Amino acid sequence: MDRRERQNDFLESLRLAQEGQQAQMWTALPGIVTAFDPVAMTVSVQPAVQGSVRDENGNSKNVQMPLLVDVPVVFPCGGGFSLTYPIRVGDEVLVVFASRCIDGWWQGGQSAPPPDGRMHDLSDGFAIIGPRSQATKLDPAVDVENVQLRTDDGQATLTMKPDYTIEVTNPEASVTLTPAGDITLEATAQVTIKAPQITLEGNVTTTGAGGAAGTVDMKGAIALEGSLTSTGDQVAAGISTSQHTHTGVQPGGGSTGEPQ
Repeated sequence: MDRRERQNDFLESLRLAQEGQQAQMWTALPGIVTAFDPVAMTVSVQPAVQGSVRDENGNSKNVQMPLLVDVPVVFPCGGGFSLTYPIRVGDEVLVVFASRCIDGWWQGGQSAPPPDGRMHDLSDGFAIIGPRSQATKLDPAVDVENVQLRTDDGQATLTMKPDYTIEVTNPEASVTLTPAGDITLEATAQVTIKAPQITLEGNVTTTGAGGAAGTVDMKGAIALEGSLTSTGDQVAAGISTSQHTHTGVQPGGGSTGEPQ
């Protein structure tokens, strides 16, 4: 038994009653994901803060709190757009508990009376993915000057700098956007674009790696309404446009044969 319960002190009795009431009121808890349902968009969470119970002798001991199941995940979204990401077992979350039963809203998505009178209950949590303990802090550390969307290991990043330049770095590709609207796409291997029809509006300039002379290989026909200029040779159907020869050359007004 708590020694304070033996005291004939009205104020202390009120404090004890308030503590007991607060102990039944849940607001938010850190937790660890044990399962993720991508269809229902819910997680099961093991609270990362242990509870405390007293035995019949008044002795307190720490116990594992019950598993929180079917906890809705809070993904950033609005206006018909959503930002989603994979959630894995072991991810750390913050579970925020609603002040009233959420079952009516959860089933229909509309304003509804609560089917149960519970308040601040463990059954009515929302999971916010992202809080980090020191054991899972980012390495490399957070960029203190720029906004980033990144992998935890920093190998791939989307960076927005104060001058509104956006850079994307990746082991295979990177993209840079500047205020003028310029876009630079860099890849260490290959960039592939697949579509039934690809339309380019504007002038097109091609170079090789590092700005050196490069090549353009096309398997099919090309239709241009403008001019095609190159500093190197142009080869069509295996025939060079700058170095090909003609057969059947005749003096006067005759025509030559096909190029070869």
